[in-house]
Amino acid sequence: MRLFTALDLSPAVTRNLEDLLRRLRPAARIQWSPPSNLHVTTKFIGEWPESRLPELNAALAALPPREPIPVGIRRLGFFPNPHAPRIFWCGIEAPGLPELAATTDAATAAVGIPREKHAFSPHLTLARIKNQVPLQPLREAIAALPSLEFGAFEARAFFLYQSVLQPSRSVYTKLAEFPLTKS
Repeated sequence: MRLFTALDLSPAVTRNLEDLLRRLRPAARIQWSPPSNLHVTTKFIGEWPESRLPELNAALAALPPREPIPVGIRRLGFFPNPHAPRIFWCGIEAPGLPELAATTDAATAAVGIPREKHAFSPHLTLARIKNQVPLQPLREAIAALPSLEFGAFEARAFFLYQSVLQPSRSVYTKLAEFPLTKS
């Protein structure tokens, strides 16, 4: 099983991003993410044996309780840089999210999942850029947007997802929910 943990977006933020993608999609022939697949990854786990899923769930359920995380969705950009982009992204501002990612990384390392090698960089992958294509029309469409604010919400849980790679896109299935606050 190919797994990751993530925050879900609120319905209002998802609608705002659907509108954004509808406006920007005609500007560039790149691999756009379906709005239903947008999420804030907190830990990419990778391949994990289904027989050890209860062990992973127990490790994630044991994360220390924390306050809900305020999440703001704003700004657009390119990874690794605007001159040789591979990813078109939307920014995430969420105090407390780096700590959730760090504790998730530590909990999964305790069951044998390799620790992250790179600093946590929260973002939403709006599109992947596999081939060189003209991006000036996309840049112009971004400049014409009335705002780079796409909404905010309060994350009260994170989720364990399975990712199944298919030829045209990935299909995500929610396997478990982990509330941030324990009652």
